[in-house]
Amino acid sequence: MIDKTKIFILAISLVFIAGCNKKIHQPEWVINEVMVENENSVTNDFGERHAWIEIYNNTSRSQNLAGAFITNDPNNPKKYAIPRGDVKTIAKPHQHLIFWADNKPQNGTFHLSFKLDPTKENYIALYELDGRTLIDEITIPAGLLTNKTYGYDADGIKYDAQGNELAQVLDRVTPSSNNLVVGENPKIIALKENDPHGGMITITSMLVVFLALIALYFVFKFTGRTAKNLTKRKALKSGKLSAYKTHEISGEVLAAISAAIHELNQDVHDVESTILTIDEVKRKYSPWNSKIYSLRKLPK
Repeated sequence: MIDKTKIFILAISLVFIAGCNKKIHQPEWVINEVMVENENSVTNDFGERHAWIEIYNNTSRSQNLAGAFITNDPNNPKKYAIPRGDVKTIAKPHQHLIFWADNKPQNGTFHLSFKLDPTKENYIALYELDGRTLIDEITIPAGLLTNKTYGYDADGIKYDAQGNELAQVLDRVTPSSNNLVVGENPKIIALKENDPHGGMITITSMLVVFLALIALYFVFKFTGRTAKNLTKRKALKSGKLSAYKTHEISGEVLAAISAAIHELNQDVHDVESTILTIDEVKRKYSPWNSKIYSLRKLPK
């Protein structure tokens, strides 16, 4: 017969183990990254800079956000209704949608009917189509620096294993792209922290270029001398040079010799035979000095 006490203890153990392995539920839509004051960051489709809100599809399927509501007022969850019929509101798996908090809803689907205030705490929430069911919310603390964003270090990871919210000021601004760069080089991260303005890397790059140019100069110089010496040795061995002279002809002398040879070649003409015939003039006067052939009279 089965002991009821053992069964009870086993059931309690299974419930306890299942509770320990309970996975923290992440929202299907996450307000992933928010910039409150945009001075020189990304621009919208009108070339304007405004505060923006990035919403992330935290699922492995495409989702449509049309008909949902975005608000910055907890007492007015239906402040901005995302229009229906725009295919751009469909987000592919693990992709992002950007909404502009510019208070210009007439500019299109992704332009909200409110602005964010950088001097105050900003509450942002996303509601279901019924306007009552909360999908996700985030509170951006007051005093967020210009061109800085507030959100989650890894896309869609709103809570840690203990259920604590992970929202923070982000190190990098990544609109419509992953907040976390997988496999990033730690040396590059350290260099960004130690040299934020790029002065060190600029000087290092210039030194590398100059050292490379100096090394190339010596390499070409050594190679040229070696080739010249080998040519002279081959000429001496072949007997084409009767004597080896240590001095060399300068470039000016070679140029003068080349010019002289060219000039000599230009003076070569074909040899032609010339015959001069002289006949006696039978007339008593020379026709060349006759006045009738002059231009003093009008030609007829």
